[in-house]
Amino acid sequence: MDEAISSVPMNNLIQSGHTVLFRLLNGETRGLKVDHGSAVSLGRLGSFPANALIGQRYGLTHEIQGKELNILPPRVLQEVEDTDATNELITDGELVQPLTITEIEALKQSGAHAADIIKAQIEQHANYELKTEYSKEKYKRRKEAKYMKAFTTVEPTLHNVCEYWFKKDHNRIRDLRPDTLSQMLNLGSIRPGGRYLAVDDASGLVISAVLHRLGGEGRLISICDVDSPPAYPVMAQMNFAKDIIAPLGTLNWATAQPDYAPAAPQEESSSGEPRSDRHRQRLDRRKLANDALQQTRNELFSGEFDGLLVSTEYDAFEVVQTLSPYLAGSACIVVQHPYQQPLTELQMKMRAIPSYLGPSITESWSRRYQVLPGRTHPMMSTSGTGGFLLHAIKV
Repeated sequence: MDEAISSVPMNNLIQSGHTVLFRLLNGETRGLKVDHGSAVSLGRLGSFPANALIGQRYGLTHEIQGKELNILPPRVLQEVEDTDATNELITDGELVQPLTITEIEALKQSGAHAADIIKAQIEQHANYELKTEYSKEKYKRRKEAKYMKAFTTVEPTLHNVCEYWFKKDHNRIRDLRPDTLSQMLNLGSIRPGGRYLAVDDASGLVISAVLHRLGGEGRLISICDVDSPPAYPVMAQMNFAKDIIAPLGTLNWATAQPDYAPAAPQEESSSGEPRSDRHRQRLDRRKLANDALQQTRNELFSGEFDGLLVSTEYDAFEVVQTLSPYLAGSACIVVQHPYQQPLTELQMKMRAIPSYLGPSITESWSRRYQVLPGRTHPMMSTSGTGGFLLHAIKV
Protein backbone atom coordinates (compact mmCIF):
# COMPACT_ATOMS: atom_id res chain seq x y z
CA MET A 1 0.00 0.00 0.00
CA ASP A 2 1.53 3.31 -1.05
CA GLU A 3 2.10 6.30 1.22
CA ALA A 4 -0.90 8.24 -0.11
CA ILE A 5 -3.32 5.41 0.64
CA SER A 6 -1.76 4.56 4.01
CA SER A 7 -2.57 8.08 5.24
CA VAL A 8 -6.31 7.56 4.58
CA PRO A 9 -8.42 6.44 7.59
CA MET A 10 -9.40 2.76 7.49
CA ASN A 11 -13.11 3.57 7.39
CA ASN A 12 -12.55 5.32 4.04
CA LEU A 13 -10.86 2.25 2.52
CA ILE A 14 -12.49 -0.85 1.05
CA GLN A 15 -12.09 -3.69 3.52
CA SER A 16 -12.74 -7.41 3.31
CA GLY A 17 -16.39 -8.15 4.12
CA HIS A 18 -17.57 -4.70 3.02
CA THR A 19 -20.50 -4.19 0.71
CA VAL A 20 -19.38 -1.89 -2.10
CA LEU A 21 -21.55 0.02 -4.56
CA PHE A 22 -20.28 -0.28 -8.14
CA ARG A 23 -21.42 2.54 -10.45
CA LEU A 24 -21.11 1.54 -14.11
CA LEU A 25 -20.59 3.99 -16.95
CA ASN A 26 -24.19 3.60 -18.11
CA GLY A 27 -25.43 4.91 -14.75
CA GLU A 28 -26.42 1.52 -13.32
CA THR A 29 -25.38 0.82 -9.73
CA ARG A 30 -24.84 -2.61 -8.20
CA GLY A 31 -24.18 -3.54 -4.59
CA LEU A 32 -21.81 -6.48 -4.06
CA LYS A 33 -19.92 -7.87 -1.09
CA VAL A 34 -16.13 -7.93 -1.34
CA ASP A 35 -14.45 -10.84 0.48
CA HIS A 36 -10.75 -11.63 0.60
CA GLY A 37 -9.85 -14.37 -1.88
CA SER A 38 -13.16 -14.22 -3.76
CA ALA A 39 -14.04 -12.97 -7.25
CA VAL A 40 -16.29 -10.02 -8.08
CA SER A 41 -18.50 -10.47 -11.14
CA LEU A 42 -20.10 -7.51 -12.93
CA GLY A 43 -21.97 -9.39 -15.62
CA ARG A 44 -21.02 -8.39 -19.16
CA LEU A 45 -18.11 -6.30 -17.87
CA GLY A 46 -16.39 -9.44 -16.63
CA SER A 47 -14.92 -10.43 -13.27
CA PHE A 48 -11.78 -9.70 -11.26
CA PRO A 49 -10.25 -10.78 -7.93
CA ALA A 50 -11.66 -8.95 -4.92
CA ASN A 51 -8.13 -8.57 -3.51
CA ALA A 52 -7.48 -5.95 -6.19
CA LEU A 53 -10.03 -3.65 -4.50
CA ILE A 54 -9.30 -4.35 -0.83
CA GLY A 55 -7.25 -1.51 0.62
CA GLN A 56 -8.18 0.92 -2.16
CA ARG A 57 -9.98 4.19 -1.56
CA TYR A 58 -13.62 4.64 -2.45
CA GLY A 59 -14.37 6.87 -5.42
CA LEU A 60 -11.68 5.57 -7.79
CA THR A 61 -12.56 4.53 -11.34
CA HIS A 62 -11.22 1.15 -12.43
CA GLU A 63 -11.08 -0.52 -15.83
CA ILE A 64 -11.20 -4.29 -16.18
CA GLN A 65 -8.51 -5.58 -18.54
CA GLY A 66 -8.50 -9.33 -18.62
CA LYS A 67 -8.59 -10.32 -14.96
CA GLU A 68 -6.74 -7.24 -13.74
CA LEU A 69 -7.81 -3.76 -12.68
CA ASN A 70 -6.27 -0.50 -13.88
CA ILE A 71 -7.03 2.77 -12.12
CA LEU A 72 -8.19 5.45 -14.55
CA PRO A 73 -7.26 9.10 -13.93
CA PRO A 74 -10.15 11.28 -12.73
CA ARG A 75 -11.94 13.49 -15.21
CA VAL A 76 -11.94 17.23 -14.65
CA LEU A 77 -14.42 19.79 -15.92
CA GLN A 78 -12.63 21.88 -18.50
CA GLU A 79 -13.72 25.17 -19.94
CA VAL A 80 -15.25 24.61 -23.35
CA GLU A 81 -14.73 27.46 -25.75
CA ASP A 82 -17.77 28.89 -27.46
CA THR A 83 -17.89 27.94 -31.13
CA ASP A 84 -20.19 28.62 -34.04
CA ALA A 85 -21.04 24.92 -34.27
CA THR A 86 -24.68 23.95 -33.82
CA ASN A 87 -26.64 20.71 -33.95
CA GLU A 88 -29.36 22.04 -36.25
CA LEU A 89 -27.68 20.79 -39.47
CA ILE A 90 -27.09 17.28 -38.16
CA THR A 91 -29.31 14.57 -39.64
CA ASP A 92 -29.34 10.95 -38.61
CA GLY A 93 -29.12 8.27 -41.24
CA GLU A 94 -27.57 4.93 -42.13
CA LEU A 95 -24.49 6.54 -43.73
CA VAL A 96 -23.71 8.82 -40.80
CA GLN A 97 -21.81 6.01 -39.08
CA PRO A 98 -20.42 3.72 -41.80
CA LEU A 99 -18.62 1.47 -39.28
CA THR A 100 -20.79 -1.67 -39.21
CA ILE A 101 -21.52 -3.98 -36.30
CA THR A 102 -19.48 -6.71 -38.01
CA GLU A 103 -16.45 -4.42 -38.22
CA ILE A 104 -16.86 -3.42 -34.57
CA GLU A 105 -17.03 -7.07 -33.50
CA ALA A 106 -13.90 -7.78 -35.56
CA LEU A 107 -12.09 -5.00 -33.67
CA LYS A 108 -13.19 -6.54 -30.36
CA GLN A 109 -12.00 -10.00 -31.40
CA SER A 110 -8.62 -8.60 -32.43
CA GLY A 111 -8.12 -7.30 -28.88
CA ALA A 112 -8.52 -3.62 -29.71
CA HIS A 113 -8.97 -1.37 -26.70
CA ALA A 114 -12.31 0.41 -26.24
CA ALA A 115 -10.57 3.75 -26.85
CA ASP A 116 -9.40 2.51 -30.26
CA ILE A 117 -12.93 1.40 -31.20
CA ILE A 118 -14.37 4.77 -30.18
CA LYS A 119 -11.62 6.59 -32.10
CA ALA A 120 -12.41 4.56 -35.22
CA GLN A 121 -16.10 5.43 -34.91
CA ILE A 122 -15.31 9.12 -34.49
CA GLU A 123 -13.01 9.15 -37.53
CA GLN A 124 -15.70 7.66 -39.77
CA HIS A 125 -18.61 9.67 -38.32
CA ALA A 126 -19.87 11.94 -41.09
CA ASN A 127 -21.34 14.65 -38.83
CA TYR A 128 -19.01 14.52 -35.84
CA GLU A 129 -17.28 17.83 -36.64
CA LEU A 130 -20.66 19.55 -36.93
CA LYS A 131 -21.45 18.77 -33.30
CA THR A 132 -20.92 21.26 -30.48
CA GLU A 133 -18.22 20.51 -27.92
CA TYR A 134 -20.90 19.45 -25.47
CA SER A 135 -22.46 17.07 -27.99
CA LYS A 136 -19.04 15.59 -28.76
CA GLU A 137 -18.46 14.91 -25.06
CA LYS A 138 -21.88 13.29 -24.70
CA TYR A 139 -21.19 11.15 -27.78
CA LYS A 140 -17.90 9.93 -26.30
CA ARG A 141 -19.54 9.12 -22.96
CA ARG A 142 -22.28 7.07 -24.65
CA LYS A 143 -19.70 5.06 -26.55
CA GLU A 144 -17.57 4.58 -23.44
CA ALA A 145 -20.60 3.26 -21.55
CA LYS A 146 -21.14 0.78 -24.40
CA TYR A 147 -17.60 -0.48 -24.96
CA MET A 148 -15.46 0.28 -21.90
CA LYS A 149 -15.36 -2.19 -19.03
CA ALA A 150 -15.05 0.38 -16.29
CA PHE A 151 -16.75 1.20 -12.99
CA THR A 152 -16.42 3.55 -10.04
CA THR A 153 -16.52 2.35 -6.44
CA VAL A 154 -19.03 4.30 -4.36
CA GLU A 155 -18.91 4.35 -0.57
CA PRO A 156 -22.18 2.97 0.88
CA THR A 157 -23.09 6.04 2.91
CA LEU A 158 -26.66 6.55 4.06
CA HIS A 159 -27.42 8.90 1.15
CA ASN A 160 -25.83 6.63 -1.46
CA VAL A 161 -27.55 3.48 -0.15
CA CYS A 162 -30.93 5.22 -0.01
CA GLU A 163 -30.46 6.51 -3.57
CA TYR A 164 -29.36 3.05 -4.73
CA TRP A 165 -32.48 1.37 -3.32
CA PHE A 166 -34.78 4.12 -4.60
CA LYS A 167 -33.54 3.51 -8.15
CA LYS A 168 -33.41 -0.28 -7.77
CA ASP A 169 -36.80 -0.92 -6.13
CA HIS A 170 -38.50 2.09 -4.56
CA ASN A 171 -41.39 -0.09 -3.36
CA ARG A 172 -39.04 -2.00 -1.04
CA ILE A 173 -38.24 1.22 0.84
CA ARG A 174 -41.79 2.63 0.60
CA ASP A 175 -40.75 5.44 -1.77
CA LEU A 176 -38.35 6.97 0.77
CA ARG A 177 -36.11 9.32 -1.19
CA PRO A 178 -32.91 10.69 0.42
CA ASP A 179 -34.40 14.16 0.86
CA THR A 180 -37.54 12.75 2.50
CA LEU A 181 -35.44 10.56 4.78
CA SER A 182 -33.38 13.56 5.89
CA GLN A 183 -36.57 15.50 6.71
CA MET A 184 -37.85 12.50 8.64
CA LEU A 185 -34.71 12.50 10.81
CA ASN A 186 -34.87 16.26 11.36
CA LEU A 187 -38.57 16.31 12.21
CA GLY A 188 -37.96 13.41 14.61
CA SER A 189 -35.13 15.38 16.27
CA ILE A 190 -32.83 12.36 16.03
CA ARG A 191 -29.55 13.10 17.82
CA PRO A 192 -26.74 11.19 19.55
CA GLY A 193 -27.70 10.07 23.04
CA GLY A 194 -31.45 10.11 22.38
CA ARG A 195 -33.90 7.26 23.01
CA TYR A 196 -36.25 6.39 20.17
CA LEU A 197 -38.89 3.94 18.99
CA ALA A 198 -39.20 2.90 15.35
CA VAL A 199 -41.55 0.81 13.23
CA ASP A 200 -39.73 0.07 9.98
CA ASP A 201 -41.29 -1.77 7.04
CA ALA A 202 -38.91 0.00 4.63
CA SER A 203 -36.32 -2.82 4.54
CA GLY A 204 -34.42 -1.31 7.46
CA LEU A 205 -33.82 2.11 5.91
CA VAL A 206 -35.34 4.03 8.84
CA ILE A 207 -33.50 1.86 11.38
CA SER A 208 -30.19 2.37 9.54
CA ALA A 209 -30.74 6.13 9.38
CA VAL A 210 -31.42 6.42 13.12
CA LEU A 211 -28.43 4.23 14.02
CA HIS A 212 -26.22 6.31 11.72
CA ARG A 213 -27.39 9.51 13.41
CA LEU A 214 -26.99 8.05 16.94
CA GLY A 215 -23.38 7.08 16.24
CA GLY A 216 -23.39 4.40 18.94
CA GLU A 217 -24.79 6.67 21.67
CA GLY A 218 -28.39 6.33 22.89
CA ARG A 219 -31.07 3.68 22.46
CA LEU A 220 -33.31 2.52 19.63
CA ILE A 221 -36.06 -0.08 20.02
CA SER A 222 -37.52 -1.46 16.80
CA ILE A 223 -41.02 -2.95 16.82
CA CYS A 224 -41.54 -5.53 14.06
CA ASP A 225 -43.94 -8.33 13.14
CA VAL A 226 -41.54 -11.32 13.12
CA ASP A 227 -40.41 -13.54 15.98
CA SER A 228 -36.66 -13.15 15.46
CA PRO A 229 -34.82 -9.90 14.67
CA PRO A 230 -35.43 -9.21 10.97
CA ALA A 231 -32.58 -9.27 8.47
CA TYR A 232 -32.81 -5.71 7.19
CA PRO A 233 -31.26 -5.69 3.67
CA VAL A 234 -30.43 -1.98 3.84
CA MET A 235 -28.56 -2.32 7.12
CA ALA A 236 -26.49 -5.16 5.64
CA GLN A 237 -25.13 -2.71 3.05
CA MET A 238 -24.15 0.02 5.52
CA ASN A 239 -21.00 -1.75 6.80
CA PHE A 240 -21.86 -0.74 10.37
CA ALA A 241 -19.33 -1.50 13.09
CA LYS A 242 -20.55 -3.39 16.18
CA ASP A 243 -20.57 -0.27 18.35
CA ILE A 244 -22.93 1.46 15.90
CA ILE A 245 -25.43 -1.42 16.06
CA ALA A 246 -25.15 -1.76 19.86
CA PRO A 247 -28.00 0.70 20.67
CA LEU A 248 -30.52 -1.40 18.70
CA GLY A 249 -33.03 -3.60 20.48
CA THR A 250 -35.88 -5.51 18.83
CA LEU A 251 -39.37 -6.49 19.95
CA ASN A 252 -42.28 -7.87 18.00
CA TRP A 253 -45.85 -6.75 18.52
CA ALA A 254 -46.59 -9.70 20.81
CA THR A 255 -43.64 -9.13 23.15
CA ALA A 256 -44.40 -5.40 23.18
CA GLN A 257 -47.69 -6.08 24.96
CA PRO A 258 -47.69 -5.76 28.79
CA ASP A 259 -49.62 -9.02 29.23
CA TYR A 260 -47.19 -11.08 27.16
CA ALA A 261 -46.20 -14.36 28.86
CA PRO A 262 -43.61 -16.58 27.15
CA ALA A 263 -44.47 -20.26 26.95
CA ALA A 264 -41.95 -22.53 28.65
CA PRO A 265 -40.33 -25.06 26.26
CA GLN A 266 -41.48 -28.65 26.78
CA GLU A 267 -37.96 -30.04 27.22
CA GLU A 268 -37.25 -27.44 29.91
CA SER A 269 -40.40 -28.12 31.92
CA SER A 270 -40.13 -31.90 31.82
CA SER A 271 -36.46 -32.25 32.70
CA GLY A 272 -34.50 -30.94 35.63
CA GLU A 273 -30.76 -31.12 34.97
CA PRO A 274 -29.23 -30.71 31.48
CA ARG A 275 -28.76 -34.01 29.70
CA SER A 276 -25.45 -33.06 28.06
CA ASP A 277 -23.03 -30.20 27.53
CA ARG A 278 -24.73 -29.35 24.26
CA HIS A 279 -28.08 -29.26 26.04
CA ARG A 280 -26.59 -27.00 28.73
CA GLN A 281 -25.20 -24.60 26.12
CA ARG A 282 -28.56 -24.46 24.38
CA LEU A 283 -30.30 -23.64 27.65
CA ASP A 284 -27.71 -20.98 28.46
CA ARG A 285 -28.19 -19.33 25.06
CA ARG A 286 -31.94 -19.42 25.52
CA LYS A 287 -31.64 -17.87 28.97
CA LEU A 288 -29.44 -15.06 27.63
CA ALA A 289 -31.95 -14.39 24.86
CA ASN A 290 -34.86 -14.35 27.32
CA ASP A 291 -32.98 -12.04 29.69
CA ALA A 292 -32.19 -9.65 26.82
CA LEU A 293 -35.84 -9.76 25.71
CA GLN A 294 -37.08 -9.01 29.22
CA GLN A 295 -34.61 -6.14 29.58
CA THR A 296 -35.80 -4.61 26.29
CA ARG A 297 -39.44 -4.97 27.40
CA ASN A 298 -38.65 -3.25 30.70
CA GLU A 299 -36.99 -0.40 28.81
CA LEU A 300 -40.06 -0.02 26.61
CA PHE A 301 -42.51 -0.02 29.49
CA SER A 302 -40.41 2.48 31.45
CA GLY A 303 -41.22 4.97 28.69
CA GLU A 304 -39.77 8.47 28.41
CA PHE A 305 -38.62 7.97 24.80
CA ASP A 306 -37.68 11.07 22.82
CA GLY A 307 -39.40 10.20 19.56
CA LEU A 308 -41.30 7.73 17.39
CA LEU A 309 -40.59 7.12 13.69
CA VAL A 310 -43.08 5.05 11.70
CA SER A 311 -42.99 3.74 8.14
CA THR A 312 -45.37 0.80 8.06
CA GLU A 313 -47.94 -0.95 5.91
CA TYR A 314 -50.25 -1.41 8.91
CA ASP A 315 -52.81 1.05 10.29
CA ALA A 316 -50.70 4.03 11.33
CA PHE A 317 -53.24 5.25 13.91
CA GLU A 318 -53.21 1.93 15.76
CA VAL A 319 -49.40 1.96 15.73
CA VAL A 320 -49.22 5.50 17.09
CA GLN A 321 -51.88 4.87 19.74
CA THR A 322 -50.11 1.72 20.93
CA LEU A 323 -46.67 3.26 21.26
CA SER A 324 -47.39 6.89 22.18
CA PRO A 325 -47.90 6.08 25.92
CA TYR A 326 -44.18 5.26 26.07
CA LEU A 327 -43.15 8.68 24.73
CA ALA A 328 -41.96 11.52 26.94
CA GLY A 329 -43.52 14.96 26.92
CA SER A 330 -42.70 17.03 23.81
CA ALA A 331 -41.55 13.87 21.99
CA CYS A 332 -41.74 14.02 18.19
CA ILE A 333 -43.93 11.64 16.19
CA VAL A 334 -43.12 11.23 12.47
CA VAL A 335 -45.13 8.91 10.20
CA GLN A 336 -44.11 8.30 6.58
CA HIS A 337 -46.36 6.84 3.89
CA PRO A 338 -46.09 6.59 0.09
CA TYR A 339 -49.61 8.03 -0.28
CA GLN A 340 -51.31 11.06 1.20
CA GLN A 341 -54.78 9.65 1.95
CA PRO A 342 -53.78 7.36 4.86
CA LEU A 343 -51.93 10.26 6.50
CA THR A 344 -54.91 12.59 5.97
CA GLU A 345 -57.11 10.12 7.84
CA LEU A 346 -54.48 9.81 10.56
CA GLN A 347 -54.29 13.61 10.86
CA MET A 348 -58.06 13.90 11.34
CA LYS A 349 -58.04 11.29 14.11
CA MET A 350 -55.05 12.84 15.88
CA ARG A 351 -56.62 16.33 15.81
CA ALA A 352 -59.50 14.98 17.89
CA ILE A 353 -57.11 13.81 20.64
CA PRO A 354 -55.66 16.55 22.90
CA SER A 355 -52.40 14.66 23.52
CA TYR A 356 -51.24 15.27 19.93
CA LEU A 357 -50.15 18.80 19.11
CA GLY A 358 -50.22 20.24 15.60
CA PRO A 359 -50.28 17.17 13.32
CA SER A 360 -49.23 18.44 9.88
CA ILE A 361 -48.54 16.76 6.52
CA THR A 362 -45.67 17.70 4.21
CA GLU A 363 -44.32 16.43 0.90
CA SER A 364 -40.73 16.99 -0.18
CA TRP A 365 -39.74 17.97 -3.71
CA SER A 366 -36.40 17.20 -5.32
CA ARG A 367 -35.08 17.66 -8.84
CA ARG A 368 -31.62 17.20 -10.31
CA TYR A 369 -29.93 19.92 -12.34
CA GLN A 370 -27.20 19.77 -14.93
CA VAL A 371 -24.66 22.42 -13.96
CA LEU A 372 -22.25 23.41 -16.73
CA PRO A 373 -20.90 26.78 -17.90
CA GLY A 374 -23.80 28.38 -19.75
CA ARG A 375 -25.71 25.08 -19.83
CA THR A 376 -27.44 24.87 -16.42
CA HIS A 377 -30.94 23.41 -16.61
CA PRO A 378 -33.15 20.88 -14.77
CA MET A 379 -32.95 17.28 -15.88
CA MET A 380 -35.75 16.19 -18.18
CA SER A 381 -36.86 13.27 -16.00
CA THR A 382 -37.35 13.18 -12.24
CA SER A 383 -39.06 11.06 -9.58
CA GLY A 384 -42.68 11.77 -8.85
CA THR A 385 -42.65 11.69 -5.07
CA GLY A 386 -40.57 10.60 -2.09
CA GLY A 387 -43.64 9.91 0.01
CA PHE A 388 -45.49 12.06 2.55
CA LEU A 389 -44.67 12.85 6.18
CA LEU A 390 -46.94 13.54 9.13
CA HIS A 391 -45.32 15.29 12.08
CA ALA A 392 -46.85 15.84 15.52
CA ILE A 393 -45.71 16.48 19.09
CA LYS A 394 -46.74 14.36 22.07
CA VAL A 395 -48.25 16.48 24.87
